[in-house]
Amino acid sequence: MAGLNLTIVSPEEKLYSGEVDIVLAPGVEGQLGIMPHHAPLITRLSIGELKVRTGDEEYAFAIHGGFMHVLPDEVIVLADVAERAEEIDIERAEAARQRALEMLEKAPPEERRLTRIMLRRSAVRLKVARKRRRRRRRPSFKQGEDVG
Repeated sequence: MAGLNLTIVSPEEKLYSGEVDIVLAPGVEGQLGIMPHHAPLITRLSIGELKVRTGDEEYAFAIHGGFMHVLPDEVIVLADVAERAEEIDIERAEAARQRALEMLEKAPPEERRLTRIMLRRSAVRLKVARKRRRRRRRPSFKQGEDVG
């Protein structure tokens, strides 16, 4: 099966470019799964985790809004903000989450919406980074290897 050509860019950099088997993206109306030969579409992206699978490899990105353009053999993600899972500083993301929680308690009603967005962004960054680190730590066993 022919793959999808995927490009992920943010205003700061190109984060990914290559052929993939599937793209799982946080659309504003729910999770989107894009495989080769998908119908063309343009959609807004929400705050969430964008996953890319190619063969046995999986890559994760924290996405904070943007757009995705899908053609049968190509996907272009234009992210407002995007980070590779392995580049997320967990301590910094946790500190941002704590600041947002404190601000939410003190914020006047008109500022709570923005504070909730800050909280959601930090939560996504933490989820993506922690999931990536857990996946790297898992032991891999060869078929037929005794694990007990």
